Amino acid sequence: MTHTMEMLGRSAVKVKEGRVLEAGEPVIKYCPLFAKVHGIKEITPEAAAENMRFRMKHHGMFTPRRKLEMGVFVGFGASESMMTGIMRGIIDGAVTVCDGAGTVITANPDLIQGMGGYISGLAETEPIAETLEGIRIRNGHVLSPEDARIDQIAGARWAAANGFKRFAVTVADVQSAEALRRLEDEAAVSIMIIGVHLTGISRGDAARLLAVADIVTSCASRHIRELVRPLVQVGTAVPLFGLTQWGKELLVARAAEVETPLLINTMPLPVLPESKQPRPLV
Repeated sequence: MTHTMEMLGRSAVKVKEGRVLEAGEPVIKYCPLFAKVHGIKEITPEAAAENMRFRMKHHGMFTPRRKLEMGVFVGFGASESMMTGIMRGIIDGAVTVCDGAGTVITANPDLIQGMGGYISGLAETEPIAETLEGIRIRNGHVLSPEDARIDQIAGARWAAANGFKRFAVTVADVQSAEALRRLEDEAAVSIMIIGVHLTGISRGDAARLLAVADIVTSCASRHIRELVRPLVQVGTAVPLFGLTQWGKELLVARAAEVETPLLINTMPLPVLPESKQPRPLV
Protein backbone atom coordinates (compact mmCIF):
# COMPACT_ATOMS: atom_id res chain seq x y z
CA MET A 1 0.00 0.00 0.00
CA THR A 2 1.39 3.39 -1.04
CA HIS A 3 0.44 6.75 0.45
CA THR A 4 1.50 10.29 -0.48
CA MET A 5 1.34 13.40 1.67
CA GLU A 6 2.65 16.85 0.81
CA MET A 7 4.24 18.41 3.89
CA LEU A 8 6.89 20.91 4.99
CA GLY A 9 6.64 23.20 1.97
CA ARG A 10 4.81 20.71 -0.26
CA SER A 11 7.54 18.10 -0.22
CA ALA A 12 5.72 15.03 -1.60
CA VAL A 13 6.58 12.21 0.78
CA LYS A 14 5.71 8.66 -0.28
CA VAL A 15 5.18 5.95 2.31
CA LYS A 16 4.75 2.21 1.88
CA GLU A 17 4.32 -0.40 4.61
CA GLY A 18 5.54 1.92 7.34
CA ARG A 19 8.65 3.11 5.49
CA VAL A 20 9.42 6.38 3.74
CA LEU A 21 10.17 5.60 0.09
CA GLU A 22 11.07 9.09 -1.10
CA ALA A 23 10.64 12.78 -0.37
CA GLY A 24 10.40 15.41 -3.10
CA GLU A 25 11.85 18.90 -3.21
CA PRO A 26 9.97 21.45 -1.11
CA VAL A 27 8.92 24.79 -2.61
CA ILE A 28 9.89 26.80 0.50
CA LYS A 29 12.94 26.69 2.74
CA TYR A 30 11.64 27.92 6.10
CA CYS A 31 8.39 27.60 8.05
CA PRO A 32 8.09 29.41 11.40
CA LEU A 33 5.65 26.81 12.72
CA PHE A 34 8.00 23.87 12.20
CA ALA A 35 10.97 25.90 13.33
CA LYS A 36 9.15 26.56 16.61
CA VAL A 37 7.67 23.11 17.19
CA HIS A 38 10.37 20.82 15.75
CA GLY A 39 13.45 23.05 15.49
CA ILE A 40 13.61 22.67 11.70
CA LYS A 41 15.69 25.64 10.52
CA GLU A 42 15.80 24.68 6.85
CA ILE A 43 13.23 22.61 4.98
CA THR A 44 14.86 19.94 2.84
CA PRO A 45 13.68 16.58 1.47
CA GLU A 46 15.62 14.92 4.29
CA ALA A 47 13.87 17.08 6.90
CA ALA A 48 10.47 16.20 5.40
CA ALA A 49 11.30 12.49 5.39
CA GLU A 50 12.46 12.64 9.00
CA ASN A 51 9.35 14.51 10.08
CA MET A 52 7.22 11.85 8.40
CA ARG A 53 9.10 9.17 10.31
CA PHE A 54 8.37 11.11 13.51
CA ARG A 55 4.65 11.20 12.69
CA MET A 56 4.60 7.48 11.94
CA LYS A 57 6.54 6.58 15.09
CA HIS A 58 4.65 8.77 17.54
CA HIS A 59 1.18 8.93 15.98
CA GLY A 60 1.05 5.80 13.84
CA MET A 61 0.24 7.71 10.67
CA PHE A 62 -0.01 5.49 7.59
CA THR A 63 0.22 2.39 9.80
CA PRO A 64 -2.23 0.08 11.61
CA ARG A 65 -1.15 1.82 14.84
CA ARG A 66 -2.82 5.11 13.84
CA LYS A 67 -3.82 7.18 16.88
CA LEU A 68 -7.26 8.71 16.42
CA GLU A 69 -7.33 10.72 19.62
CA MET A 70 -4.83 13.42 20.47
CA GLY A 71 -4.52 16.76 22.20
CA VAL A 72 -4.34 20.16 20.59
CA PHE A 73 -1.38 20.50 18.23
CA VAL A 74 -1.62 24.21 17.40
CA GLY A 75 -3.93 26.78 18.93
CA PHE A 76 -5.67 27.73 15.71
CA GLY A 77 -5.49 24.83 13.27
CA ALA A 78 -8.28 23.78 10.94
CA SER A 79 -9.00 20.61 12.92
CA GLU A 80 -8.86 22.44 16.26
CA SER A 81 -11.32 25.02 14.94
CA MET A 82 -13.74 22.41 13.63
CA MET A 83 -13.52 20.51 16.91
CA THR A 84 -14.47 23.66 18.81
CA GLY A 85 -17.19 24.46 16.28
CA ILE A 86 -18.98 21.19 16.97
CA MET A 87 -18.54 21.50 20.73
CA ARG A 88 -20.05 25.02 20.62
CA GLY A 89 -22.89 24.11 18.24
CA ILE A 90 -21.62 26.37 15.46
CA ILE A 91 -21.44 23.43 13.05
CA ASP A 92 -23.03 20.01 13.33
CA GLY A 93 -20.35 17.96 11.58
CA ALA A 94 -17.29 17.99 9.36
CA VAL A 95 -16.12 16.44 6.13
CA THR A 96 -12.39 15.96 6.39
CA VAL A 97 -9.68 13.43 5.49
CA CYS A 98 -7.56 10.81 7.21
CA ASP A 99 -4.66 8.65 6.10
CA GLY A 100 -5.74 5.06 5.72
CA ALA A 101 -9.36 6.12 5.18
CA GLY A 102 -9.68 9.04 2.72
CA THR A 103 -12.73 11.27 3.11
CA VAL A 104 -14.47 10.97 6.49
CA ILE A 105 -17.70 12.52 7.76
CA THR A 106 -18.26 12.81 11.49
CA ALA A 107 -19.85 14.81 14.30
CA ASN A 108 -17.31 13.56 16.86
CA PRO A 109 -15.07 16.51 17.80
CA ASP A 110 -12.38 14.29 19.34
CA LEU A 111 -12.18 12.22 16.17
CA ILE A 112 -11.87 15.34 14.02
CA GLN A 113 -8.88 16.47 16.06
CA GLY A 114 -7.43 12.98 16.25
CA MET A 115 -7.53 12.54 12.49
CA GLY A 116 -6.56 16.05 11.47
CA GLY A 117 -4.07 17.29 14.03
CA TYR A 118 -1.04 15.94 12.14
CA ILE A 119 -2.42 15.84 8.61
CA SER A 120 -0.76 18.05 6.01
CA GLY A 121 -1.72 17.83 2.34
CA LEU A 122 -2.92 14.26 2.00
CA ALA A 123 -2.72 13.56 -1.74
CA GLU A 124 -3.51 9.84 -1.86
CA THR A 125 -3.96 7.00 0.57
CA GLU A 126 -5.09 3.39 0.70
CA PRO A 127 -7.37 1.67 3.19
CA ILE A 128 -5.90 0.40 6.45
CA ALA A 129 -8.32 -1.94 8.20
CA GLU A 130 -7.41 -0.91 11.73
CA THR A 131 -7.81 2.77 10.92
CA LEU A 132 -11.18 2.17 9.26
CA GLU A 133 -12.40 0.28 12.33
CA GLY A 134 -11.07 2.94 14.69
CA ILE A 135 -13.01 5.59 12.81
CA ARG A 136 -16.16 3.46 12.75
CA ILE A 137 -16.24 2.86 16.48
CA ARG A 138 -15.78 6.61 17.04
CA ASN A 139 -18.88 7.40 14.98
CA GLY A 140 -17.10 8.40 11.82
CA HIS A 141 -18.35 7.47 8.36
CA VAL A 142 -15.69 6.61 5.79
CA LEU A 143 -16.95 7.63 2.37
CA SER A 144 -15.23 4.87 0.42
CA PRO A 145 -13.65 2.19 2.64
CA GLU A 146 -12.90 -0.04 -0.33
CA ASP A 147 -10.35 2.37 -1.83
CA ALA A 148 -9.98 5.24 0.69
CA ARG A 149 -10.51 7.82 -2.00
CA ILE A 150 -10.47 11.51 -1.23
CA ASP A 151 -13.59 13.19 -2.60
CA GLN A 152 -14.81 16.12 -0.53
CA ILE A 153 -17.77 16.88 -2.80
CA ALA A 154 -19.10 13.33 -2.52
CA GLY A 155 -18.47 13.52 1.23
CA ALA A 156 -20.51 16.69 1.46
CA ARG A 157 -23.32 15.09 -0.56
CA TRP A 158 -23.35 12.16 1.87
CA ALA A 159 -23.46 14.53 4.83
CA ALA A 160 -26.35 16.48 3.32
CA ALA A 161 -28.26 13.27 2.57
CA ASN A 162 -27.77 11.95 6.09
CA GLY A 163 -29.12 14.76 8.21
CA PHE A 164 -26.25 17.22 8.49
CA LYS A 165 -27.46 20.79 7.98
CA ARG A 166 -24.57 23.09 8.97
CA PHE A 167 -21.25 21.38 8.43
CA ALA A 168 -17.65 22.21 7.59
CA VAL A 169 -15.70 20.86 4.63
CA THR A 170 -11.95 21.17 4.14
CA VAL A 171 -10.84 21.73 0.54
CA ALA A 172 -7.49 22.34 -1.11
CA ASP A 173 -8.64 23.69 -4.48
CA VAL A 174 -11.00 26.39 -5.70
CA GLN A 175 -12.99 24.11 -8.00
CA SER A 176 -14.13 22.04 -5.02
CA ALA A 177 -14.99 25.16 -3.04
CA GLU A 178 -17.16 26.52 -5.86
CA ALA A 179 -18.85 23.13 -6.28
CA LEU A 180 -19.70 23.14 -2.57
CA ARG A 181 -21.43 26.51 -2.91
CA ARG A 182 -23.58 25.07 -5.69
CA LEU A 183 -24.33 22.03 -3.53
CA GLU A 184 -25.57 24.31 -0.75
CA ASP A 185 -28.41 25.49 -2.95
CA GLU A 186 -29.19 22.04 -4.33
CA ALA A 187 -29.31 20.34 -0.93
CA ALA A 188 -30.61 23.24 1.20
CA VAL A 189 -27.70 23.06 3.63
CA SER A 190 -25.10 25.51 4.94
CA ILE A 191 -21.48 24.54 4.29
CA MET A 192 -18.55 26.17 6.04
CA ILE A 193 -15.77 26.00 3.47
CA ILE A 194 -12.27 25.86 4.96
CA GLY A 195 -9.45 26.27 2.46
CA VAL A 196 -6.32 24.35 3.45
CA HIS A 197 -2.92 23.42 1.98
CA LEU A 198 -2.72 26.57 -0.16
CA THR A 199 1.04 27.00 -0.60
CA GLY A 200 1.65 27.70 -4.30
CA ILE A 201 -1.96 28.55 -5.23
CA SER A 202 -2.13 30.82 -8.29
CA ARG A 203 -3.26 34.42 -7.95
CA GLY A 204 -6.43 33.79 -9.94
CA ASP A 205 -7.37 30.72 -7.90
CA ALA A 206 -6.59 32.56 -4.67
CA ALA A 207 -8.98 35.36 -5.63
CA ARG A 208 -11.74 32.88 -6.53
CA LEU A 209 -11.23 30.90 -3.33
CA LEU A 210 -11.34 34.01 -1.15
CA ALA A 211 -14.66 34.90 -2.80
CA VAL A 212 -16.39 31.68 -1.70
CA ALA A 213 -14.59 30.36 1.41
CA ASP A 214 -15.47 31.04 5.03
CA ILE A 215 -11.98 30.40 6.42
CA VAL A 216 -8.62 29.97 4.73
CA THR A 217 -5.21 28.99 6.03
CA SER A 218 -2.45 31.21 4.71
CA CYS A 219 0.19 28.46 4.54
CA ALA A 220 3.11 29.96 2.58
CA SER A 221 0.90 31.58 -0.06
CA ARG A 222 1.97 35.03 -1.22
CA HIS A 223 -1.29 35.55 -3.11
CA ILE A 224 -3.55 34.71 -0.16
CA ARG A 225 -1.64 37.21 1.96
CA GLU A 226 -1.82 39.92 -0.70
CA LEU A 227 -5.48 39.50 -1.60
CA VAL A 228 -7.19 38.58 1.67
CA ARG A 229 -9.43 41.11 3.40
CA PRO A 230 -10.46 39.17 6.50
CA LEU A 231 -13.01 39.91 9.18
CA VAL A 232 -10.75 38.20 11.70
CA GLN A 233 -7.19 36.91 11.73
CA VAL A 234 -5.66 34.46 14.19
CA GLY A 235 -1.89 34.23 14.31
CA THR A 236 0.65 36.33 12.42
CA ALA A 237 3.20 33.86 11.08
CA VAL A 238 0.96 31.25 9.40
CA PRO A 239 -2.44 32.80 10.18
CA LEU A 240 -5.97 31.60 9.62
CA PHE A 241 -8.33 34.17 8.15
CA GLY A 242 -12.06 34.32 8.81
CA LEU A 243 -13.74 35.73 5.69
CA THR A 244 -17.43 35.61 6.60
CA GLN A 245 -19.45 36.23 9.75
CA TRP A 246 -19.84 32.46 10.18
CA GLY A 247 -16.11 31.90 9.77
CA LYS A 248 -15.42 34.74 12.18
CA GLU A 249 -17.80 33.20 14.73
CA LEU A 250 -15.94 29.90 14.57
CA LEU A 251 -12.49 31.42 15.01
CA VAL A 252 -13.61 33.67 17.85
CA ALA A 253 -15.13 30.63 19.57
CA ARG A 254 -11.83 28.82 19.08
CA ALA A 255 -10.03 31.76 20.67
CA ALA A 256 -12.14 31.30 23.80
CA GLU A 257 -10.76 27.75 24.12
CA VAL A 258 -7.08 28.71 23.82
CA GLU A 259 -5.46 28.65 27.24
CA THR A 260 -2.56 31.01 26.55
CA PRO A 261 -3.03 34.80 26.84
CA LEU A 262 -4.63 36.56 23.88
CA LEU A 263 -4.42 40.08 22.53
CA ILE A 264 -7.78 41.22 21.13
CA ASN A 265 -7.68 44.51 19.22
CA THR A 266 -9.26 46.23 16.23
CA MET A 267 -6.99 47.21 13.34
CA PRO A 268 -6.70 46.95 9.57
CA LEU A 269 -6.08 43.35 8.50
CA PRO A 270 -4.10 41.37 7.58
CA VAL A 271 -1.18 41.91 9.97
CA LEU A 272 1.86 40.06 8.60
CA PRO A 273 5.24 40.92 10.18
CA GLU A 274 7.80 40.19 7.46
CA SER A 275 10.28 38.60 9.83
CA LYS A 276 7.74 35.97 10.94
CA GLN A 277 6.55 34.69 7.54
CA PRO A 278 7.53 31.45 5.80
CA ARG A 279 10.31 31.90 3.25
CA PRO A 280 9.98 32.26 0.36
CA LEU A 281 6.30 32.97 -0.08
CA VAL A 282 5.00 31.27 -3.22
